[in-house]
Amino acid sequence: MKAVDLVRSAAANTVRSRLRTTLTVLALSVGAFTLTITTALGQGVSSYIDAQVATLGSDDVVLVQLAADPADALAADDGPAEYEEGTPAAAGGLGAPPGFGGSDPLSAEDLDRIAGIDGIAEVEPVRAVAVDYVEGASGTRYVFTINPQSAVTRSDLEAGAQLDHTADDYEVVLPSEYLEPLGYPSADEAVGETVTIAATDAAGAQQTLEATLVGVSRASLLASGAGANNALIGAIADLQSATAGAAEDAAGASVAIAYLDDGADGADLDAVRSALADGGYSAQTVEDQLGIVQTVIIGITGVLNAFGVIALLAAAFGIVNTLLMSVQERTREIGLMKAMGMSSGRVFALFSLEAVVIGLLGSALGVLLGVGAGSALSAALGAGPLAGLEGLTLLAFDPLGVLGVVVLITAIAFVSGTLPAARAARQRPIESLRYE
Repeated sequence: MKAVDLVRSAAANTVRSRLRTTLTVLALSVGAFTLTITTALGQGVSSYIDAQVATLGSDDVVLVQLAADPADALAADDGPAEYEEGTPAAAGGLGAPPGFGGSDPLSAEDLDRIAGIDGIAEVEPVRAVAVDYVEGASGTRYVFTINPQSAVTRSDLEAGAQLDHTADDYEVVLPSEYLEPLGYPSADEAVGETVTIAATDAAGAQQTLEATLVGVSRASLLASGAGANNALIGAIADLQSATAGAAEDAAGASVAIAYLDDGADGADLDAVRSALADGGYSAQTVEDQLGIVQTVIIGITGVLNAFGVIALLAAAFGIVNTLLMSVQERTREIGLMKAMGMSSGRVFALFSLEAVVIGLLGSALGVLLGVGAGSALSAALGAGPLAGLEGLTLLAFDPLGVLGVVVLITAIAFVSGTLPAARAARQRPIESLRYE
């Protein structure tokens, strides 16, 4: 029997017991469906995060804070600490990045010490500022917040340019949801316009500043609020500081931005990390922070994939049962084939191919259902609850990923079929022909 004949015979034999084969195929399709959906979920979210890293990340910037004392972490479980006279208050609302917990404020001496480390060109405290409102062409005032980390992250721009942190002029990047309320028909038309920003100073009086709208940002899962350049943040911080010109005062700032020297590479970054750690500081890049988010996503999809694998293992026992029953029912047929000269290897191949056919049918059905249902669900979520996250495709079906699911399930089916196939191959022709 030629290879083509083996394939044809295997395909025909799978439909001898339609109900039994159908139930086995359906069991496999459940696992295939689960793996297809979870693989697409991981691909979609990972692709979105990778795009955000490419857009938001700054390769030459490190966020620095005082390293946490393990003893302090243990003491935190004992309740609130007693106040000691002269202890500086920690500022709230600094928007500490992922992976950065609360820590003591940095002092001016800390900033000088960090700036003195080889490989660091400049250090700036992450300064939180409170803004009252923003006003545009419409003349209506709207509540407004500035992301204190806009100096270390870049915006996912819909139009315009990134903030120039070396400029003396005041610049802002506004989220796209502000365009229509502020009176701008489109992102392109808004770029270059002047907006008014109001903030209350240390004396309680409201002050206004004029800033140029240099860019419009898309909604992002990893960044929120508007962006402002260093000149604008510094001006507002000075207004709200008890001492004018307090731009160098780090009191209350628990995180600082360290700018690396021009041309710094991975080795330079590692050296800076090591020097900061020796000095009692912890450091993270933007990529480190977003890596934490991606680790969580990988963990979630891993758990979901585990459920899919469990379903496949259960289906594998179904394949073993189906083929063992087939071998039992076809004992005389197997004896006749071997008596007519069919080798044990060909018999083994025939039953193994039957398992492969069942695996292909189950995986194809599950993948088709997964892609169809997943695409519809992703489109519905993209037009509904996730409409604000532009560029996010929750379920992204990668052809290689889908093919991988089919190959995996087919391989599991083949392995499951080897036991019945080996049993069929070992049968003796004379004994098989006598079987009743």
